Order: sequence, then C-alpha cells, then structure tokens
Amino acid sequence: MAMQIPAGDADNSALIAPKNGLSYVRGSTRVALSEQTVEQLFSSAVQRFPERSAVVFREQGIRWSWRALAEQINLLAAGLIALGIVKGDRVGIWSPNRAEWLLTQFATAQIGAVMVNINPAYRLAELEYALKLVGCKAIIAAERFKSSMYLEMLQELAPELAQAQPGELHAARLPDLRTVICMGEAQMPGMLSFASVMEQGRTTLDMAQLDAISAALACDEPVNIQFTSGTTGNPKGATLTHRNIVNNARSIAQAMRLSEQDTLCIPVPLYHCFGMVLAVLACVSVGAGMVFPGEAFDPAATLAAVAEERCTALHGVPTMFIAELDHPDFATYDLSRLRTGIMAGSPCPIETMKRVVSQMHLAEITIAYGMTETSPVSFQSSTTDPLDKRTTTVGRIQPHLEVKIVDELGRIVPVGVTGELCTKGYSVMLGYWGDAAKTRESIIDGWMHTGDLATLDADGYCNIVGRLKDMLIRGGENIYPREIEEFLFRHPKIQSVQVFGVPDPKYGEEVCAWIVLRPGEQASADEIREFCRDQIAHYKVPKHIRFVEELPMTVTGKAQKFVMREQMVRALKEG
Repeated sequence: MAMQIPAGDADNSALIAPKNGLSYVRGSTRVALSEQTVEQLFSSAVQRFPERSAVVFREQGIRWSWRALAEQINLLAAGLIALGIVKGDRVGIWSPNRAEWLLTQFATAQIGAVMVNINPAYRLAELEYALKLVGCKAIIAAERFKSSMYLEMLQELAPELAQAQPGELHAARLPDLRTVICMGEAQMPGMLSFASVMEQGRTTLDMAQLDAISAALACDEPVNIQFTSGTTGNPKGATLTHRNIVNNARSIAQAMRLSEQDTLCIPVPLYHCFGMVLAVLACVSVGAGMVFPGEAFDPAATLAAVAEERCTALHGVPTMFIAELDHPDFATYDLSRLRTGIMAGSPCPIETMKRVVSQMHLAEITIAYGMTETSPVSFQSSTTDPLDKRTTTVGRIQPHLEVKIVDELGRIVPVGVTGELCTKGYSVMLGYWGDAAKTRESIIDGWMHTGDLATLDADGYCNIVGRLKDMLIRGGENIYPREIEEFLFRHPKIQSVQVFGVPDPKYGEEVCAWIVLRPGEQASADEIREFCRDQIAHYKVPKHIRFVEELPMTVTGKAQKFVMREQMVRALKEG
C-alpha cells in the first residue's frame, strides 16, 4: 500500500515534529552522513589524539593511549592475517568485557573480517546454533566467565580439538570452524593462545599490507553480526555495515554532547550494541576516553571507576543505576564530575531518574531507544530535554532517519494513536545472515518493521507502549519466549509450554513458564530449571514455573498469554 508521507520543506530538512497530524517524523540532514569505515573512524581519533588516554581496563590493569591501542590492534590484525583470515570471514568473539574484545572489534574491522558477537551467557545449544548459522571460521574465547566454562564447552562441541593442529580444526558439529584462540594463560590442545597470535602479528606485521587491505574496504560492506531472536524462537544474525554503526555512533555522541574532554565509564556488555556502538564507537567518533570497571557489572566497581578515573559520563540500564544508588557505600564516592550518559534497555521509573540527576550529578543524561537491526538507536533524548520527557518518552528522531507509526493495514496513524513503529534510513541492517525470507518479512520497501508498539506526540517525542511480539525485557536483556519454549519442548515430560513475562521489582520483568506435563508424568520446578542449566543463558531460565492441567486458549486454538499473565500476576501478589 502506498504511504502518505507528509511533505517536508523543499530542502528535505528535518521534520522533527509530526506534520498534518500524522505519526511520521524525519531527522535532520544538516550534517552529512559519514562514508568512513570503522577503521577510518578509529584512525581519525588516533591521528587527532595520539597521546590522550583511550581506554582503561581496570580489572586487567591495562591503560592505553590512542597510539598504544592502535599498536595493539595492528598486531592482532597482522596475527589474524597470518592465520589465513581474509575479508568476509566470520570471526566470533565470546568473552566478557576484556581488552581482547576491544582489540578484536577493531582488528577484524581493519582487515574486512566480520566480527560475530556471541553472548557471554550462551550455553551449548545456543553457541552451536550461532556458530553454524553464520559459519564462523575462527572464534576468540575467554577461558571462563562466572559459571560458564567456555573452553570446556568448545571442547564438548568439537572433541576433535584434542587431536587437531592449531588452526586446522575439522569438527563434525562445527564444519566451518578452523581456528580457536583462547585468552589467558592456559595451553589447550588444538587451540592457539591470544598471546601467541599477537606475537605472530609482531613478527609478520607489514603496515603497508594492512593499510592496503583497509583502503580497499567499502563502508557499505558487513563488519558485524549480532544475534537477535524473533517469533520463530531461533536466533537471527543481524548483519550490520560500517556505515550503519559509524553513523549511529556519531549521532549518539552528538546527542550526549560528547567530546574528547569526556571520559565514559562502560559497565554495559560489549557483546551488545549498548557497549559496542553506544559506548565504544561513540567515544571513538569524538576521541573520548573509555573506562571499563570490570568483566561484568558490579555496582561498587562502577562507582569506584567513576570516582577514581574522573569520569564525566556513565552508561547503564535502569537496574544498574538503581544498584549503584542503593549501594551502602554510595555516599563515599565522588561522582561530582559526571555530566551525561545514556540510560536504555527498559523504561526508567521517574523517581529513579530524579535520583540519578540529583545524587549522581547526571543532569544531562539521555534516554535512547532502538533495536539491533537498526544499528541500534532511532530515538534519543537530548541533554536539554525536560526531565519528564526523559522518563515518559525515548526522545526524538535521530538525524538522517525516518520513522512512521502504522496500523495493521500499514496506514500511518494520527498523532497519539498506537501503532507499529517502522524505521527507514542508513541505520537499517543489510539483513539477517543467510535468511532472505526473514529479511523480506522484516524490511518492506526499506522500512524496518520493529514489532514495537509506539505513539508519537505533537512535538515528535516517541513513547514505546508495548510489543507486537511477546518479547520481554529482564534487566535490559531482550528475551524471546518462543526461544525458551522451543528449548523446553525438548524435555521428555513436557507436553506443552507457554513462556511470558511478569513484573519484577528488581529486573523489570522475570521469566514465567506455564507447563502442561504429559499424561502420567510428574516434575518439579527445580527439575525444569536443572534441565535448562548450562544449556540456555541463566537469564532465560524461568524464575516462576507453574504446572497446569491445560492452558487458556482462544476458540481458534491460540494460547492466551495475557490471561496467563493476569492470573500469574494476581497469584504472585497474593503470595
């Protein structure tokens, strides 16, 4: 159906506020889009600020200037080339927030490889699916993280490692994987150590070769794959280009008024767009310093990093800010230099936002909204927006993007009316890796259909009011019930299952499962959770499990999740 797009000014300038009463907005085009690759964006920061502090990894005791960071990246890039990694090869990174992650991000971009972000919480089934879906040729993995023993899981999926020469793996379950690179001190059969790859790079480094490879890259080529799920339950590989993420990072930094004078504390995970784009690339785009408090979020470590590293900016999901504010030693940390940052991932309670502004000095903190498939940010508040707009909305349209809110027939709805949010512009992904059908379903005439229900007000501020899909958000983590349902269906005692979210005071939402057992079977909630353990990420394991005789259904046989949710919320309130 043809869209009735409101006419803008003759020079195609911004349409920040809806026109003619229709829910359509268009971002400013005053500043031209960048045609830089990730490597060019990074090199620009190195050239401008070679001796300034680029990054601090406090837990690892690492401090690098922009020049020193570039030197490390060059070594890894040369090492990967020596291993036979070429343009277009997929290289997985499976690690918490460590220096090796950052080096991998820029080294792969420098040589035209496609970095594949693997969630640190993934377990066996998820890891195997992800690696096979995109055909990873190499994976760089930490030794372990919390209760996840990464190298042991890789050995379980690829027992051939025990007899393989490093770099020459041939595994039945992972047919494309050739090289496993492990961080840390361990010497593992069939694997290369990260240090040895860096040393190989040192002996083979040819800057002329690296420069020639980088110069041949185009900004519209893929640089990153991030996994996201949908109604089918299987993870999909959102494929992002240099142009996607470079321009999004620049717009994000602009909205925060970030500059080389700023230092950003980054407790959010690198594997997610929040860490990789909203934090790292936003900093690189202006030369701001980066501080990583630790491998994973810890409120005390974050507060200490802000105070001791004199940070001016801080990112986080609402639950992180709440944990920091409620820390018993909160008052002992000097946060007076804080100014800005981003809160995203889930809606922020207005009282929390007031405390963040008054007690953490974050008077210019911004709110951002987007999705992985749009690189990710489409809407962001500004540092000068009124506080109520930063708590009740996700801000206004980003530059060079278009958004429309449509009804079920694809018609743009009036201002204030709920509909599905669709995004168009440079930020829309190339597509889902190896899945043309799903790509066609999601991107129609250039419009990314987000599945989110939203409204636009008369000033162009967007409010996310719900989800077409049944995704729930637990502590900033997007969780797709269908994925958990399909996994639980593997349990021999389960006949049918429905998964949905219920409100939770700490995480915003928690995972709940209603289960119908097969006739004659008995099971306990602990048994179901044990079945999940080490197979799916810990945050996907249902906290609330109810065994029922039957599920509430419509006359056409569709499960009524809203009925289950209402009943479960009532039961939890009654204790």
